Amino acid sequence: MGKQSAERRLADNEARAYARLLRVSPRKLNLVAQLIRGKDASAALTDLTFSKRRIAREVKKVLESAVANAENNHQLDVDRLFVAEATVGRSLVMKRFRARARGRPGGIQKPISNLTVIVREREEAEEEA
Repeated sequence: MGKQSAERRLADNEARAYARLLRVSPRKLNLVAQLIRGKDASAALTDLTFSKRRIAREVKKVLESAVANAENNHQLDVDRLFVAEATVGRSLVMKRFRARARGRPGGIQKPISNLTVIVREREEAEEEA
């Protein structure tokens, strides 16, 4: 006897990947997430590959993980996947200080973010339109 497994929170045509503790501010990460929202998975991967932002490499890894989850765990067609959601959230903020003039402290905040990417398979009717 064990606990029953929890119901799946996502729809049957969706897959998710989640990255915790990304060392970038949520504001900067959201700019990269905004770049891929609503795009086909292949187009989003291409955009992230050629993006100049440092965090784009990490976002690309998360997107690739979501596509792999869709293909291997949920048997979805990779060619029909698109980025349904790319959500950014705040995590920890490391607080540091730097000594400033006359012995005063200067506060430094080092924010950390979380990223969730959900890919969804397009329906046949949407592809034809």
